Amino acid sequence: MAISHSFSIATTMPTAEVAGVLKDRGADKGLLAATVTPELLLDPGAVSEHGTWIRVVATRPQPWSPLITDLGITPSVRVAFVFDKESDLARQEDDVIQLVTGLLEHVPGDAVLEYHDEIIWLLRRNGDLSLNERDDLWSPRRLAEVRQPYRRATYAFSEE
Repeated sequence: MAISHSFSIATTMPTAEVAGVLKDRGADKGLLAATVTPELLLDPGAVSEHGTWIRVVATRPQPWSPLITDLGITPSVRVAFVFDKESDLARQEDDVIQLVTGLLEHVPGDAVLEYHDEIIWLLRRNGDLSLNERDDLWSPRRLAEVRQPYRRATYAFSEE
């Protein structure tokens, strides 16, 4: 099974614009090569400097999606992060945090970062940002990447 994270956001920004923000943030942090373009992030996706495959897609979740039923978020854009199992997984998770926090700073809307539809790492609703309370997910180094005010709260998907 692939190790993956998904960042879903309900935004009025076009998918291509979100890909542009992601490319800029990734380049600023040294996570994406100069050859990576927003178009490449849209299709077929690009690989980060630490081995994570990243793709930005438009999304229209079904009404029974747990994002809608459990969290009240109807995302329009999703960023998929699929890890290279042969590379440093913790470093790839750090990269996801750096990229997602960059997106949170520049892309408005409700958002959620989740792992395998199981663990909600962060949730932003109505401008209120909550980070999971688990310290193994949010180390001091990762918390330092978050530039907006946040609180610690843990959310979960229903068991249904």
